[in-house]
Amino acid sequence: MRILVVGGGGREHAITWALRREHPDATLYVAPGNPGTATLATNLPIGATDLDRLADAADAYGIDLVVIGPEAPLAEGLADRLRAEGRLVFGPSRAAAQVEASKAFSKAVMERAGVPTAASRTFTDLAAALAYVAAHAEPLVVKASGLAAGKGAVVCATRAEASATVEAMLGDGKFGEAGKVVVIEEFMQGEELSLLAITNGEGIVCLPAAQDHKRLGEGDTGPNTGGMGAYAPVAIATPALLARARQDVLVPMLRQLAAEGAPYNGVLYAGLMIGPDGSIKVVEFNCRLGDPETQVVLPLVKRGLTECLYAVAKGQAPTPLELEAGAAVTTVLAAEGYPDTPKKGAPITIPATLPEGVTVFHAGTTQDADGTLRASGGRVLTITAVAPTFAEAQARSRAAAEAIQFPGKVWRRDIGWREAARLD
Repeated sequence: MRILVVGGGGREHAITWALRREHPDATLYVAPGNPGTATLATNLPIGATDLDRLADAADAYGIDLVVIGPEAPLAEGLADRLRAEGRLVFGPSRAAAQVEASKAFSKAVMERAGVPTAASRTFTDLAAALAYVAAHAEPLVVKASGLAAGKGAVVCATRAEASATVEAMLGDGKFGEAGKVVVIEEFMQGEELSLLAITNGEGIVCLPAAQDHKRLGEGDTGPNTGGMGAYAPVAIATPALLARARQDVLVPMLRQLAAEGAPYNGVLYAGLMIGPDGSIKVVEFNCRLGDPETQVVLPLVKRGLTECLYAVAKGQAPTPLELEAGAAVTTVLAAEGYPDTPKKGAPITIPATLPEGVTVFHAGTTQDADGTLRASGGRVLTITAVAPTFAEAQARSRAAAEAIQFPGKVWRRDIGWREAARLD
């Protein structure tokens, strides 16, 4: 099989790694890829949103399956373009990708589908939004409706903070086009859960439930980021809870999208809030595998991923996955100044020997002609450890993250702190 993975971050490195592990003899391409994917596949110097050149590459290399990693090319219609040219594609259409590309669209579909979520209002007018904030209970959440690289949701402790956030989005254009529409929501109490469902729109196969850590600082402090680490599985994601999530969230959302002319094919990522009473509400939907969740859940798939993606790309029901026993923890190493002004160019040193079960996924790196590895993005590396127990996986990921060095390295030593507290 000849497979093209679209994207160049840690998620795409993990996808490529998982495909290569299952099929050592497959021919793999990644566009644009990174120094990590270059050790597993042939990198093609094509941007993830360069639809014309990606379509040409699929023709030139006789690609059997295209796996689209990031949300931006999905929102721009890459899957539609490739399918129209006869390619098998894993990833939703542009219409279906609106579940992530427009939070306003997603909230409206959830309402029509009866999917539980936070009460909200959508605004394009600054004065109207500020008036709504002034009368809203504290705390509250302000979200840029469009794609904002995981940084468009702001939890505001006070109305004053919410007003400033609305001003920044609607008044100052902080997120550009993504922030021209804002969604203001009630604040939901509880614990977040990432549920990634592989689906052809009807059949559903879920990857192990994971928990992401969005805040920059330990103890969940500081600004929101694209994600500072994750772990899987999660103890609160019991079989009974996952069955309710499937029945109350995934199934009605997929049915409603199909009814509205946007049948889904790919990964439907449900970001869930599990309330203290065990209730389930949707925080948001994403139209692709999560980052860094992909780096923590795919190492737990023992076999069957390639066949599952291929079946869905053909429009068939997803095939079963065989999972590893044990747990996985991934720690993100970010650049100095992340998330607002990350510094690039720092040289990276990765020890030749790392703890057992550790895999280093490249997220934002480049490599000089002499082999020197350098930081080139906000999130630089993701360090995943798989072990028989959560405690072992956490310790190994943390030890490897400590051992990898580059100037200004920013990381959290408490990934999985809720799970650790549960196990004490």
